[in-house]
Order: sequence, then structure tokens, then C-alpha cells
Amino acid sequence: MAPPLLQLTDIRLTFGGKNLLEGADLSVSPGEKICLVGRNGSGKSTLLKIAAGIIEKDTGTRFLQPGAKVGVLQQEPDFSAYKTTLAFAAADLPPEEGDHAARFLLNELGLTGEEDPATISGGEARRAAIARALAPNPDILLLDEPTNHLDLPAIEWLENELASRQAALVLISHDRRFLERLSRATVWLDRGTTRRIERGFGEFEAWRDQVFAEEEAAQHKLGRKIADEEHWLRYGVTARRKRNVKRLAGLHTLRREKREHVRATGKATLQAAEQDNGGKLVIEAKHLDKSFGDRAIVRDFSIRVLRGDRLGFVGPNGSGKTTLISLLTGDLAPDGGTIVLGTNLAVATLEQKRDSLSPETTLADALTGGGTDTLVINGQAKNVIGYMKDFLFPPEKARTPLKVLSGGERARLMLARALARPSNLLVLDEPTNDLDLETLDVLEEMIGNYAGTVLLISHDRDFLDRIVDAVVVPEGKGLWRQYAGGYSDMLVQRGADLAKAKPKPAKAESAESVTPESSTTRTPKRKLTFQQLQQLETLPAAMDKLATVIGKLQAKLEDASLYSRDRKAFDETNTLLAKAQNELEKLEERWLELEMLKEEIESA
Repeated sequence: MAPPLLQLTDIRLTFGGKNLLEGADLSVSPGEKICLVGRNGSGKSTLLKIAAGIIEKDTGTRFLQPGAKVGVLQQEPDFSAYKTTLAFAAADLPPEEGDHAARFLLNELGLTGEEDPATISGGEARRAAIARALAPNPDILLLDEPTNHLDLPAIEWLENELASRQAALVLISHDRRFLERLSRATVWLDRGTTRRIERGFGEFEAWRDQVFAEEEAAQHKLGRKIADEEHWLRYGVTARRKRNVKRLAGLHTLRREKREHVRATGKATLQAAEQDNGGKLVIEAKHLDKSFGDRAIVRDFSIRVLRGDRLGFVGPNGSGKTTLISLLTGDLAPDGGTIVLGTNLAVATLEQKRDSLSPETTLADALTGGGTDTLVINGQAKNVIGYMKDFLFPPEKARTPLKVLSGGERARLMLARALARPSNLLVLDEPTNDLDLETLDVLEEMIGNYAGTVLLISHDRDFLDRIVDAVVVPEGKGLWRQYAGGYSDMLVQRGADLAKAKPKPAKAESAESVTPESSTTRTPKRKLTFQQLQQLETLPAAMDKLATVIGKLQAKLEDASLYSRDRKAFDETNTLLAKAQNELEKLEERWLELEMLKEEIESA
């Protein structure tokens, strides 16, 4: 195996009085594709900056092969010294090479190079920073959240670009699909130290859960051993002084080990404050039109949204996703068409921008509005400290100004604010930005349990596949189309991704002027068979029954002591859970297939 291009050994760093890194290692060999994962605040970005030589460690060693070039993408790059995006992107290129590579990459990413960094959007800033990292064709790429603020075409372009390059890669990202495709090894930063497996992200979560289960078992065993030693201390001390002293010292060591064991950070507890569901109909829009100047954003769009629907809105930045949702929720008046909103509609919105609050506002005041220490959640008063704990904020952060919060902490804060409002319609604009993978899992579970309706804008393909039951996509010239299923289902039905040439929409005259009565030759209308109709009626109940079984099995596995107490029962429950989940997936796929067939027949 080739010697590493970059190696960090036993890296230790104290930050703000806290031991952030306590013996972290990172080794990067030529061509390796590594994902660096861990909870928000675990020190991933800090470790990457140490690897890049941007910040200095307290102790440990950093080795970089002489002559090796490193490309770095930070979460918040500094544009202040540059007048154009091209000047920024070409900053690391040798003068003799010119700026051709930077120009090419900026063009691929949809920028001209003439943009003023002081006025560009977050997505444009991210594109310019990616171009700067890639332009010198480095031997090692260190990328921190490269997909944040990018739309789906840009994410898919970057994914293909990185996959085609020979450079070694160390990648921090919350985008599961991105990580699964690009990584071949995983470094897990947890409680200040690192663990590594020579497998990609796709196998990380099962491995992580196994590590946690083994830790719990070891701690349980340690507790039993301490109890035995304490029993000896009370009732079994012998006259042999030397042996007793040694054994007592051993007991003290065991107690210290138990006391100093750092447990893994718990999961966030996300729960939306819900309001009376109101009527079954949430939104009904017919033939909506909206233009800005000569540009049509929405043209002849109709949709019916019912209680409990989960709709995903995807498309390139600037395609009008936010505008379309503003029309549907009544925040923006259409130029034409009609919109009917359901009765007792209560909307809670998570905006994409995380900087709507004053940076001097404290965390507690941001949640309560100031002047009080309580919130009302689902009709019950709750102390702000308890609510903060639900979102993994320790009590000592209550008076912390927002300006010092990390990106992940700001994301959790905005979620906490949005979910505190009583609602039966959740509008979530890029909720996954800056959230760690564990919190994403909890957010997914919360949305699954939410009784109301969800409108979701996201560029996270895996999250969309897990959450939504339909996807709304721009087809160009203001036309939008709804597809059944998640993002992957949409690609199959559409026959092209968002970055490729769009399928041609039906001609206006064929959709508007040709009526059923005008057709002289008609083929017999297709119908669902009796068996298909019966399956459509019975599958939902079968799926609900399986979901109940899965819930009970998962609840059983949540008992942390089961693994150590009854390994056989633990394994059997795991096997039953996997079988039930597999069966449920098959039923869901069949149900979706029949629903799509029914919709196709009815619209024919």
C-alpha cells in the first residue's frame, strides 16, 4: 500500500475550555475516498481544518508529503479580499497557468466569473468555493458540506465530477446519497476520538449501532463487576492487608472508569405542536399563473392537497419552488387562476434563511420571544430549558447569543421555533441544511408521525425518498408537473434527471383545445382488473398491520439492556424486524404501482 499523502496522529485540541479532540487520527493515501462523519459539534470541521493546516493543534503530529497539493472547501469561505468570483476561484492557481481552469469550472457550475462576492447568494458562493477547491487539480480534496445550498443539478454534477477525479477525498456531508456514492472508507469522529472502517458510508450506520450496543453491554458488565467488588468490600475483606489494598485500588479504578465514560450524545426529540386538523381538503389550486416581468414562473398549474399529504418540491435554484409554495399557502396572490384553502388552516414555516434573528439575541429569547422562561407546546406550558434539551441544547447555552452558534445549532434552533407553533400544515424549506445524520433521522420520524400536511423543499434525494409521497417538478417555461412517489420514483417516470434535457411537455393545443368530444376515434378505456381493485382496497390495512408489528419490534429493540440480557431474543427480534420491513416494502411498492396505474387510467 502506498504511503499516506496526509497523516494526522493523536491530535488533541481544547476549544473554549472543552476537550474537543482527544487523540484523533486521520490517514489519507493516494486516491482514497473517505467520508468523515460525526454529530454536530463533534469537531469534524475542526479536524479538517487541522488537516488543511488552517488551524494549529494543541498536541499530536501532522504530516503532509512534500509537494502534495491540497484543495480545501470550508463551510464559510472568506470572499472579502476579492472583487469577482473569478478572482476568488483562481486565487490558488499559479500565475503561469492563468485562470482557464477556474473559468471552466465556474461556467460548469453556472457562474460567469464576473459576479460580485458581496452580493451573491449562498448557492453561488458555494459554487465559487467549489471551483476554487477543484481548479488546481489537487492531490487531496478536503470538502466540508459541499452540497449545502446547491440545487439538485449542481449536486449531481459535483457527484459525477468527484467520482471521475483521481484525487484523494475527505468528505464531510449530511447528504446520504452523496456519501454512499463517493466514499470507500469511513472515519467516525465520536467523543473526541476517531474510529475507521474500510467500507463506505452505506455500511456505517449499522456498524455505529453495533459499537453503541457493545459499549452498553460493556458498561453493564462493568457495573456488575463494581457491584461485586463493593459486596466484597462490605462483607468479604480478609486479613491479608496487601491483597485488600490492591483490590480496593482496583475498585477505585473501576469506579473512575465508569464515572469517566462519556456516553454518546442522545437523539434530539422533535415534536410539532399540532392544531385541530380542520377539513380533509387543505389546498385546491386551479390553473394558477404567476409571472415576474416577462418570465413565467407558474403557468396553468392545478393541484389538490389533502390532509396528511407529503409533497416534495424540487428543481434548480431560481426555478420558482418558493414562489409556488407561497401561492399555494396564500402568501402570494396569483396573476390568474383560483386557490381555495381548507378550513382552520394553521401554517408553520421553516425558512431556508437562518439569519432572520438578531445575532445578539440569546438562545432562550429566540425560542420564547423574550420576557418569559416558558413556551406553550400542544396547549401545555413548558420551561424553555426543557424544550432546549429536546433539541440537544445544554442548559448553560440558554444565555448564549446566536452569533456564536454553529451552523448545525442554528438549524436546530430554527426547527425548534417552527415546530413550537401550533399547525396542521408544515412548510419546510431546506430543513436538512447543516443537520447531522442522527437529527435527520429524528426529523424524518417526526414528519412521519405528524398528523397534518407537509410541503417540503429539499435537495436531499435520500430525505425526499424517505418522506414524500409525491414530487412536484418544473418542466420549463413555468410548467410544473406532479409525480407519484419520491425523488427516485420521479426519475424513473420522467426518464431524465433535473440536469438533463427536460422531456417535452404536451403541446398547448393538445392539452387545452382538444376535448374528449372532438375525438372521432377512441380506443376502449382501460380498467383495473377485479384483483387489482381488491388489492388497492386491502393493501392499506395490511400495511398498517405490518407497521404496527414493526413499531412493537422497534420498541423492544430500544430496550438498551436487551442485547446484554438476552442476546438470543435480541437476534430473533432483529431478524423478525428485517423480515417485516422487507415485507412492508414489497406491499408499499405494489400499492404505489397500482395507484400510479389507476391515476394513469383515470387521466387517459
